[in-house]
Amino acid sequence: MDIQLKKRPWYIRYKYYLLAAIAFVAFLVYVIMLSAGPRKQRIETESIQISTVETGRFMEYVDVEGLVQPILTIQVNTKESGSVDRIVAEEGTMIAEGDTILTLINPQLTRSIEDKRDDFQKQLVNYREREIEMEQQTLTLRQQILQARYEQKRLKKNYELAKEEYSMGIKSKAELEVAEEEYYFKNQTASLQMESLRHDSVVSNLRRQMLIDDLERERKKLARELERQEDLVVRAPISGQLSFIKVTPGQQVGSSNNIGEIKVLSQYKIHTSLSEYYIDRITTGLPATILYQGVRFPLKITKVNPEVKDRSFDIDLVFNGDMPDNVRVGKSYRVQIELGQPEEAVVIPRGDFYQATGGQWIYKLNEAGDKAYRTSISIGRQNPQLYEITSGLNPGDRVITTGYDQFGEAEVLVLKK
Repeated sequence: MDIQLKKRPWYIRYKYYLLAAIAFVAFLVYVIMLSAGPRKQRIETESIQISTVETGRFMEYVDVEGLVQPILTIQVNTKESGSVDRIVAEEGTMIAEGDTILTLINPQLTRSIEDKRDDFQKQLVNYREREIEMEQQTLTLRQQILQARYEQKRLKKNYELAKEEYSMGIKSKAELEVAEEEYYFKNQTASLQMESLRHDSVVSNLRRQMLIDDLERERKKLARELERQEDLVVRAPISGQLSFIKVTPGQQVGSSNNIGEIKVLSQYKIHTSLSEYYIDRITTGLPATILYQGVRFPLKITKVNPEVKDRSFDIDLVFNGDMPDNVRVGKSYRVQIELGQPEEAVVIPRGDFYQATGGQWIYKLNEAGDKAYRTSISIGRQNPQLYEITSGLNPGDRVITTGYDQFGEAEVLVLKK
C-alpha cells in the first residue's frame, strides 16, 4: 500500500530562489546607498603625506634662482669710419679707461685734414697781409695828424704875433685877418683828420675782428678734422673686461658701428625672473638675501622691468654689503626676496593639493584618523615652504597635503594602514 507523501511548503521548495532574490535586493540597496551617499575611496597612508595645521611665524618671500651678471655692460662703438688697421687689446683682458682697443685708417679723412690745414694757412697769411695794410694806413693817418697839429701850433703862434703887431701898429688889419683865417682853417683841418682817424680806427677794428673770426672758423674746422683723426683710435670708454671684439684686421667699419663689449666687474648684480603673480608686489628697494655656505648675504632690488614675457618679468638685484668670495659672472645663487615682515599666522606645509584644488578645499582627517573629508578652506599668502590659512582650518587639525592625483572625485577617503 502506497504511503502518500506530505507536500513541502512553498518557501522550502523555492528557498534557493528566495535567497538569490534577497541577495540581489540587498545588492541593489547597497548600490543605491553608495550612489546616494558621499563617494568614498580607500587610500594607503604610505602613499600620502599628512600634515598638522600649526600657528607659527610666517614671512612671505619668493625663492628663485638668480644669475650673476656684471653691474654694467658697455657697448664699444666707432666714432669714425675706416678700415681696421691693428687690433691692440685681446678678448677677455682687463683694460683701463682710455686704453687703445684698435686703430683705424681712413685715407679720405687724411686728405681732408691736409685740405683744411692748407685753408687755415692761407687764411692766416691773408690775415697777416690785411693786418699790415691796416697798420700802415693807421700810421699814415697819424703822420698826417701830427703834421696838421704842427701846422696848427705854428699858425697859432703867427696869429698871436700878428695880434700883438696889430696892436702896436706894425701890421695892418688885413694882415691880421689873413693870419686868423689860416689859423682857424688849419684848426678845422686837424679836427677833421682826428675824426677821420677815429673812424678809421673803428673800421680797422671791425675788419680786424672779421678777419679774426674767419681765421677762427678755419682753425675750428681744422681742429674738428684733427679730432676725427684722433677718433680713428678706438679707446676704452670705461675700465673693465673686454668680453669680445667682432672685427678683423682689414675690415671696413662705419661710424657708430658696434665693434665690442666691455663688462664692468668692479661690482656685480644678480638677474632673475619672477612669475607675473608678483608683479604688483615687487618694487625697487625691496630686501633680499642669498645663503652661501651657511652665511646670508644681503641684496636689494635696483631694477624692475614691468614688461611681462612668457608670464614672467625680469628684475636686477645688487649686493648691499659683503659678497661671497667666489662671485663670478655666470654663477647662480638661490635668492630669497622678502615681501613683508614675519607675522603670526595659521599655516600648513606646501603640497600638490594646491594645484589639484586651486587652494579651495583640502582633505581633513577625523579625530580617529581613519577617514578624511573634503573641507573648504581659504588660502592667503604663501612662500616656498608654507601656505597661510585664513579660514576653514584650526591649529591642531590634520590634513592631507600630497597624493591628490590618485583621489579622483572622492569626497571621503578611507585610510588604510
